[in-house]
Amino acid sequence: MNRLITLQEFSMPVEPIAVCAGEILVDLIPTEVGTYREGLTLEVHFGGAPANVAVGLSKLGVPTAFIGAVGDDAFGEMLIRYLSEEGVFTGWLSVKKARTSLAFVIARPEGEREFFFYRAPWVRTADCLLEDRDIDWEAVKAAKVLHVSGVALSQPPLSETVLRLMEVLKRQGAHVSLDPNFRSDIWLGEIDRAKREFLRAAEYATLITLGFDELLPLLGTEDYRRATSFILEQKPDLEHVAVRLGSRGAYVVSREGEEALVEAFKVHVVDTTGAGDAWTAGFITFRLIEGRDLREAVLLANAVAAMKCTRRGATTAMPRRFELKEFLNARGTGVEV
Repeated sequence: MNRLITLQEFSMPVEPIAVCAGEILVDLIPTEVGTYREGLTLEVHFGGAPANVAVGLSKLGVPTAFIGAVGDDAFGEMLIRYLSEEGVFTGWLSVKKARTSLAFVIARPEGEREFFFYRAPWVRTADCLLEDRDIDWEAVKAAKVLHVSGVALSQPPLSETVLRLMEVLKRQGAHVSLDPNFRSDIWLGEIDRAKREFLRAAEYATLITLGFDELLPLLGTEDYRRATSFILEQKPDLEHVAVRLGSRGAYVVSREGEEALVEAFKVHVVDTTGAGDAWTAGFITFRLIEGRDLREAVLLANAVAAMKCTRRGATTAMPRRFELKEFLNARGTGVEV
């Protein structure tokens, strides 16, 4: 393991309940909607799906650690510092002699976006270099929840490291959450290969969360009820399958046959980057960790995602508990957090 950046070491005040692992990168988000042009202004933001979830969990009061790798550069230092400032334990992060990964966002109308990446397979970057030897295997076994993203599955050695983490934590009885987070650019359009890797990872998952736009390429249907039923039938160890429906809300079904379809909260949408990660952080917090009623957990996750969408950046507007409470009270939901 290379540790080249000199940073203050942050102690772990309490044993982490949740661990997020995989890609961590910088999002470069334009301040204007539309195609790139000469002189376009880009904002630098923290990013990477599991890293975003780690921040969301920490903001909601869940002791959280992140496992991943950044580059020995200014972006890597920024990512580590931001995680630690948000209360995420950074002692399990590695620093590699490579550049930090970048995700360039193309902003579309109504806050929607597309991505292209400076990351493997296009260039060699740090997050893909996380190895088995970088993990404190005994320490991570104490976690109650592990969350990973399908982006991590696209390139070794990171892919094999994350799959082993999933296997080890599941064996320990932890909840294992998987978001396919399908991005065609990092798979070079090889959907069949992406499907195979997602199926490998799904063997260890107890929760799968998908975006609506992933249903058709990965499952061949846009019928979210059919898709969730199919996944549950194929994977007997799954406890929940969730589909995030964007402006329509979210749908979740459990192994026991419970289901919840909850409408989205109406907000002024500025940027949807990281909205799915915010939702996942909310659902993990309120359903997997706190054991809330399914419908209430989905409603709370929808609120977390809605609040995120009000500002640019994946984590900037992810709420803390008191902010979530104010949001819910203002809308008369009667739900306590």
